[in-house]
Amino acid sequence: MPKKNLQDICNSTLIDNKAEDVLILDINGISSFADAIIIATANSNRHAKSLSEKLVESIKASGKSILGVEGKIESGWILVDCGEVVINIMKSDIRDFYDLEGLWGENTLLKNSN
Repeated sequence: MPKKNLQDICNSTLIDNKAEDVLILDINGISSFADAIIIATANSNRHAKSLSEKLVESIKASGKSILGVEGKIESGWILVDCGEVVINIMKSDIRDFYDLEGLWGENTLLKNSN
């Protein structure tokens, strides 16, 4: 079985755990902090927490590193920093307000997973 890369591990974990509207943005060459940003929508604060916990479990189980997890359950936004990939799990209203997709531009869209 081929070894999965970090983006694939994150994407499949988010999809398997019912994250909505998962996008992968390729920011390699335009950002110094990561190669990709993954944005996923959670339907509640508890769902966001559950998604982040499952994501951390999957990343660690695959032998990959996590630099940190930021955000509180009440905030509606949890960020998982893996260095080369940064994952943003957000409630819909928070995602609409911050519009990370618009910030980085449509040319960075690598994959729309749902």
